[in-house]
Amino acid sequence: MTQSPGSQKLIRLSKSSIGAAEKHAVMGVLDREYLGMGAEVQQLELALSHFFGRTALCVSSGTAAVHLAVQACGIGSGDEVLVPSLTYVASFQAISATGARPVACDIDPQTCLLDWKDAERRLTARTKAVMPVHYSGGIGDLDGLYAFARRHGLRVIEDAAHAFGTRQRGERVGGFGDIACFSFDGIKNMTCGEGGCIVTNDEVVLRRTQDARLLGVEKDSEKRYSGQRSWEFDVTAQGWRYHMSNIMAAIGLEQLERFPVMAATRQRLARRYDELLIGHLRIFPLPRDYSQVVPHIYPVRIRGMLDRKALQAKLLERGIQTGVHYQPNHDLTLFRDPDALPLPVTDRTFPELLTLPLHVDLTEKDVEAVCVHLKALIQ
Repeated sequence: MTQSPGSQKLIRLSKSSIGAAEKHAVMGVLDREYLGMGAEVQQLELALSHFFGRTALCVSSGTAAVHLAVQACGIGSGDEVLVPSLTYVASFQAISATGARPVACDIDPQTCLLDWKDAERRLTARTKAVMPVHYSGGIGDLDGLYAFARRHGLRVIEDAAHAFGTRQRGERVGGFGDIACFSFDGIKNMTCGEGGCIVTNDEVVLRRTQDARLLGVEKDSEKRYSGQRSWEFDVTAQGWRYHMSNIMAAIGLEQLERFPVMAATRQRLARRYDELLIGHLRIFPLPRDYSQVVPHIYPVRIRGMLDRKALQAKLLERGIQTGVHYQPNHDLTLFRDPDALPLPVTDRTFPELLTLPLHVDLTEKDVEAVCVHLKALIQ
């Protein structure tokens, strides 16, 4: 993203927050000269498993986590997965990478999260799973969604890329339910520079994922943890080069130590946005309980917004970066289906969404400045 004109400070939309501890940890890995998947990855998996209260496996990205989770459930060619259209294209690509078809579903008009009742209308004999996307860290009616999935015998694969640290009734997302997939890319709630993880109690999914992330080489993970590799092995299923590196894990271990402070900062900043924007006649924050939700992004809905690009340009002139999360997937050429049921809520909501700056190096004064300028432009 480019620097705005003028000499004023640029309030960035998002950024990594990396300190001396992360840099020191990376240098330790570089000094040992074992950069691939090894002891640090195992340490991070153990730390994350303790964090969630059940087994976590680390992979190379959040997209890889979703792809492997879908594959590990035995979902593939001819199958369908229900997923909200309002998500990053990674969710759809991870499904289609298995040969399955992502079925675009509508969202709840208030929360911008998957409307499971709309998803239910799109069920077919080929539907094998539903994938709620925890947009901006919210989870919505997850109880209702799981009940829907149980009624129809569906797997639930949560795309929780935005929701690391979010809780439901005090229990962490990933610590309950079927399968949850997280992202650790550079600007997520916790980063490894890049990476992700799969969290589940399903032993079959865990075993399949362990092998598939290492090109399908069976039982290779244990060798890697100890700095070895398998020279004689068997491969019985499709695998991918999706393992995490020690460099990534070293960053993640330090980030996990810092996470309670980083989470509290994100929650405090989001609450400040809410305080300043709730009650405006045209600017509507998404309903989120920030005592439970750890937000990755802070989108607002601006009623009657006709020219989002012009508004973004005016904000950038004032030193404020903004974003758009996300272009609906049913509008993309690869995933467009002219025979599908319409998605009126998504179509109506997306043009009015604008994402405001949120990251742990943001200050409350920055938040106040963003709101002052936004409200001055939206009368």
